[in-house]
Amino acid sequence: MEPIGEGDTLLDGVSLDHLRTFVAAADTGSFSAAGRALGRAQSVVSQTMANLEAQLGVSLFERVGRYPRLTMQGENLLADARRIVAAADALKAKARSFSAGLEAELAIVVDVMFPQPCLTAALRNFKQQFPSTPLRLHVEALGRVAELVLSGACTLGISGTLPFVPPGLAAERLFAEEIVTVVAPGSRLADGRTPVALRDVLDETQLVLTDRSALTDGTDYGVQAKNVWRLADMGAKHALLRGGLGWGHMPMWMVRQDLDEGRLVRVSLEGPAAGLMPFQAVYPADKLPGPAGRWLLDHFINAGPDAAPP
Repeated sequence: MEPIGEGDTLLDGVSLDHLRTFVAAADTGSFSAAGRALGRAQSVVSQTMANLEAQLGVSLFERVGRYPRLTMQGENLLADARRIVAAADALKAKARSFSAGLEAELAIVVDVMFPQPCLTAALRNFKQQFPSTPLRLHVEALGRVAELVLSGACTLGISGTLPFVPPGLAAERLFAEEIVTVVAPGSRLADGRTPVALRDVLDETQLVLTDRSALTDGTDYGVQAKNVWRLADMGAKHALLRGGLGWGHMPMWMVRQDLDEGRLVRVSLEGPAAGLMPFQAVYPADKLPGPAGRWLLDHFINAGPDAAPP
């Protein structure tokens, strides 16, 4: 074993805050995005990274071009930083859970794409299991799910459309739901050609959910047309699709009956398919779900996406 020396003393200056900022900058791809995720100014993130590099004695990012890029040393140290941050969060969460009892109220936010039959079945069982625990339910999309958990308005979120987990949140994989591309039967895209070339959808109206969160505002997911209508409500999107006003991606559970009865037609687009949407539970990294929240997550995991209310 090497003796404790000057290098070990130097590393004592590395804090969890340094490492959290490092992970956030690596995950978001820029110091300004990391600042938004952490609620700090870009200059603070830049200075924190400079201090960490000075403490470690290595360069973590190459600052050439518009966005910083991880160096080889940065890539190597990132996994260690993640482990340390995760272990510290788990320790704090476990300590809090020792003294925590049943939640006085369970406030959850669920992604609008989450299978409604599965949610209804879980909440029916939840009501029987925890009859005296009040429930507050929000249904949101994209970054708004994570925002409500980060703000403390909800203690538990079920996210699907958010492609990354923001700093400060922990995640657990639940299951995946099939996402399909659909149009009304009279659409030009429903003429039987498969797959439909992307050039043929550029001028067709695509219906997409608008983002009501600052976390992912301005970032498009699955947008492939030039003519885009943005809707704040999933029910409105569903109705406009059936009305022949455009095409869009929808969860299979929501349009299965429409497809069976001919109100909508499934189309395949050239290139990557709509595919599967993985759902995950998100909650504060330093606060594990309580007994009621843990029960609900386990129910989702065990029942899967095809659970239906009796």
